[in-house]
Amino acid sequence: MHGLINRAIQCFIRDSYGRDRWIEVTQIAEMGFTDFEAMLHYDDALTWTVLDAAARSLAVPRETVLEDIGTYLVSHPNVEALRRLLRFGGVSFVEFLHSLDELPDRARLAVDDLDLPRMELREYGLNAFSLTCESGHEGFGHVMMGILRTLADDYGALVFLEHQGITNGREVIEITLIETAFAEGRSFDLGARAG
Repeated sequence: MHGLINRAIQCFIRDSYGRDRWIEVTQIAEMGFTDFEAMLHYDDALTWTVLDAAARSLAVPRETVLEDIGTYLVSHPNVEALRRLLRFGGVSFVEFLHSLDELPDRARLAVDDLDLPRMELREYGLNAFSLTCESGHEGFGHVMMGILRTLADDYGALVFLEHQGITNGREVIEITLIETAFAEGRSFDLGARAG
């Protein structure tokens, strides 16, 4: 697994629950070290061991940890760049949804050896969509649930999301757009501001 993914798990635990909780997770996982290097590659089994250790430490199912990581990735100030990358997908939530097919290729422009699951959006009715995430690693659909839920709020849209499970490495999320302008969305400018 790419170190960026493992580092994201580490940062989520540390930023959300504190460094002591992260140390506890590393001990439960019997990692033998405390910090992932973002540009290294790690055995996939280690990533799942760390996720299971986080779930055990937090006393929640692994799917909840994965969804919370997705939320963290697009809402925490420390990872604002990812939110910006995703918001370039469109000015509305529907345009953003249609841009998801291109997300793995856009991610590779930034990090050429980052392999994200293939995604396919289908629109099958008025405001009704399904997003299929295809990967050799189950769980990415739950990360996408957190991302989609948070970005819907970011756009001011009201959506209903339902994870349909995993079949042959394919996770399907049903998306029902209830209202496109339910609330005022979070502000977003195309140009980053110097601070």
